[in-house]
Amino acid sequence: MRSEITRVSRRSLLAAAGVLAAAPLASDAYAQSNGASPIIANAPQAGVSKRRKLGSLEVSAVGLGVQNMSRTYQMTVPTRTEMHNIIRAAFDHGVTFFDAAEAYGPHEVERILGEGIEGFRDKVAITSKFGWNIDLETGKRLPGLNSKPDHIKLAVEGMLKRLRTDRIDLLYQHRVDPRVPIEDVAGAVGDLMAEGKVLHWGLSEMGLNTLRRAHAERPVTAVQSEYSMLWRGPEESVLATCEELGIGFVPWSPLGVGFLTGAIDEATRFAPGDIRAVETRFSPDNLTNNLALVALVKEWGKRKNATPGQIALAWLMAQKPWIVPISGTTQMAHMLENTGAASIEFSPSEVAELNAAVAAIEVQGQRLPDAVLAYSGVEAAPRS
Repeated sequence: MRSEITRVSRRSLLAAAGVLAAAPLASDAYAQSNGASPIIANAPQAGVSKRRKLGSLEVSAVGLGVQNMSRTYQMTVPTRTEMHNIIRAAFDHGVTFFDAAEAYGPHEVERILGEGIEGFRDKVAITSKFGWNIDLETGKRLPGLNSKPDHIKLAVEGMLKRLRTDRIDLLYQHRVDPRVPIEDVAGAVGDLMAEGKVLHWGLSEMGLNTLRRAHAERPVTAVQSEYSMLWRGPEESVLATCEELGIGFVPWSPLGVGFLTGAIDEATRFAPGDIRAVETRFSPDNLTNNLALVALVKEWGKRKNATPGQIALAWLMAQKPWIVPISGTTQMAHMLENTGAASIEFSPSEVAELNAAVAAIEVQGQRLPDAVLAYSGVEAAPRS
C-alpha cells in the first residue's frame, strides 16, 4: 500500500548561468565539518519525533537534503556506503522527508537516495525536481531550462528508475521556465498524478504570480526557497502568499551554507570553487557586519544548551508550523545534530525576542551573483 506519510542546487545554478562551471556546492553540513559548530554538552540529538504538514503531506519536522552525497564542494566523492548509512540512520532517528533532484549529480544523488531508502520506502516521503535542461539519458547538463510537458514526463520516468520507486511523493519545478505557461506544467504534472507516479507537486523560487496561477490550476503542496537568518527574502511576500493559499514552505540552505554553524570568522577566505567565494555576503568587507548573526546564535545556543546551527534551524521552525527545513550533510554527527533541532522549543516571548534581534541585524551583500539570481522570481509565459 502506498504510504501517505504524507535545496535547488546552487552548483546547478552556477553552471547553468556560466558563473562557476562544474564547481559543486558547499553544503551546510560539509562546512560544519570544517570548522564546525562547537560541541555542546547534552545538546539535543534525540532525533525527530514531531511531524508537520506541507499542505496535506505529513512529514518529519526536519528533513534531510541529500544533494551533496555524490560529490562535495571540494570535489571529493563521499563513501557511498556511508551516505547510505546516514540516510538509514536519519530514518531511524525519525526523519521521513528526503530531498533530491535530477540536477544533483546530475542523476547520481537520486540513485544514492533510492539505494539508501530500500527497505523502508513506503514509510518516507521523497522529493525530486525537474526543470533544468539535462540530457535524459546521459545526465549531461545542457544550456538553460526545460519544462516542456513531454520533457517533464520523460524526466520523471528517469527519476522513478533511479529512485527505485513507483511514485514521487513531492515533485517540484526546480526553476520556472519563462517560455512555458505554468498551466501547461501543471497539466503535465496532473497527468503524472492521474497515473499515480506523482502524489504532490510544488515550485522552487518562482515568481508570485506564477505561484498563484499554478495553485489555481492544480493545488500546490509546497514551495521551496532559500531561507535562513542570513537570507530572509521569503518574509517579504512569499510566506504570506503560502499562508493565504495553504501551501507549505521548505527552506533550503537553512544554515546559510555553514555560516550559522559558526564555521566562518573574520579571517576566513574561500578556496577557488567554493561558492561562498562569489557570494558578496561573505566578502571581507561584509563579513564583520554579518558575523553579528553568528554571535547571536551562539548566545542563544548557550541559553538553550544547543549548538548555533540548532538554534538557526529551530528559529525557522518557530516562524510557522508549516515550515520544514531541509539541512544537507555528508557527516553522521551533523545529521544527528540537525535532527535534534526539532526538540528545541521557544516560548512566545523568546520568539519575539529572537525575531527582534535577528531583524536588527542588516545583512550586507548578496546571496548569489546577479547571473544566478536571474533564475529566481521568474514568471512563466502567459497561457496561450
